[in-house]
Amino acid sequence: MLISMNELIELDKKIFLFLNGLHTPLLDPVMYFLTDTFVWVPLYAFLIYLIFKKNKISGWYFLLGAAITIVLANGITDLMKPFFARFRPSHEPSLQGLIHHVNGYLGGKYGFASGHAANTFGSAFFVWLTLKSFYPKIGWIFLWASLMTYTRIYLGVHYPGDILVGALVGLVCGWIGFKLAEQLTKRFAKQPASF
Repeated sequence: MLISMNELIELDKKIFLFLNGLHTPLLDPVMYFLTDTFVWVPLYAFLIYLIFKKNKISGWYFLLGAAITIVLANGITDLMKPFFARFRPSHEPSLQGLIHHVNGYLGGKYGFASGHAANTFGSAFFVWLTLKSFYPKIGWIFLWASLMTYTRIYLGVHYPGDILVGALVGLVCGWIGFKLAEQLTKRFAKQPASF
């Protein structure tokens, strides 16, 4: 039995309200803190260090690949938001008074698809593809991506569907960024590529 788009949207709202309703005063400042991209700069710096440690000079190609991943993920989700024009939960009139917000944070008008999810899952996938053969436990980075994107639901600014589609966009962008870095390394790096 096929589900209609309206039924899918209503299901997305119900799941959102359930997840957003799982809040406590103790977690509010934590989630607000964790959603900020700049909080994770030390993690990004450490990952860049690992990439250069294992790829030496070709690390620059991987840094370029990571940048392409983020630019693509941002660009695609920025185009999707006005195209689909789906209000964020925080701006949806039918949900007013039902959503838990933190510090009055509402986000922009439209939320489909999530740029946070695209960037974090794109970055996580790129890093995993780049370092998995050297650091088998690097897969834990997907836990970071999941936590980072869950904060968006907790704060009331994204539906689960926004997150899911954003994550899929990010995964594709991460793969493209990695393949570009891989090809640049094979073509231009003087040292053998360490994949």
